[in-house]
Amino acid sequence: MSGWLAAWLAFGPAIAGAAPAAPGAAGVELEQLTWPELRARIDAGARIALVPIGGTEQSGTHMVLGKHNARVRLLAQRIALALGDAIVAPVIAYVPEGDIDPPTHHMRWPGTLTLPVPVFEAMLESTARSLRHAGFCDVVFLGDHGGYQASLKRVAARIDRDWARSGPCRVHAMPEYYRAADVDYARMLKARGYPAAEIGSHAGLADTSLALAVDPALVRMDGDHVRVTRVAGPDGVSGDPRRATAALGRLGLDHIVEVTVAAIRAATRHPLPSSNPRRTP
Repeated sequence: MSGWLAAWLAFGPAIAGAAPAAPGAAGVELEQLTWPELRARIDAGARIALVPIGGTEQSGTHMVLGKHNARVRLLAQRIALALGDAIVAPVIAYVPEGDIDPPTHHMRWPGTLTLPVPVFEAMLESTARSLRHAGFCDVVFLGDHGGYQASLKRVAARIDRDWARSGPCRVHAMPEYYRAADVDYARMLKARGYPAAEIGSHAGLADTSLALAVDPALVRMDGDHVRVTRVAGPDGVSGDPRRATAALGRLGLDHIVEVTVAAIRAATRHPLPSSNPRRTP
């Protein structure tokens, strides 16, 4: 059995959705609704579509390959529930992660899945246009990974230029989401006495704590301790995850939700268009 296949068989179930749903989340997930149920939600005022964007990549020896997908799914559910007029699209799990031959970035480890940037951007654009066609007026990209933030901005700007000719509907790249998860959360941990070298930038204290708060099954543990072979270097870790806890992670999750909800509300304050673009299938 190849190394890649072994990794997929070991971690594939987690990639598909290891994170438990937020309480009450069944009513906000598009893929859990029938089309008449979705149309009724839109007619009742659900005008925001959240597009959670993750990534399938290595996260050291101690976290599953689908960490980003599980995290962004749960956070999108919580954000939608807080907004009250939002629906969550299916998670986009295939994103640019580097070149395949020769392998670069996270493609140096088995199990990481990558797309060329133009393919990824075309997928985002088609997703946004599909949601607009369904009747949503605001499409919000929630990008959980730093590597494709520029793509989110490019696609949002490109579609906005087109949609501006016909009304107030928009696509929002929503950088506040990633900034809260990355910059803000690192500052919160530093304020509690954790050094930057331990917090890390990938699969370290911050990343692992968030995963534990989403679902402990995303992290391999030995008793109360995170199981790692090396805390930095060839195992794909930047930082030291050994003191990570779900309690620390919950601080970050709550902050991400709070900041993102406020940013979406500020960005989507406009009346619904007079003509609904939805067409009945």
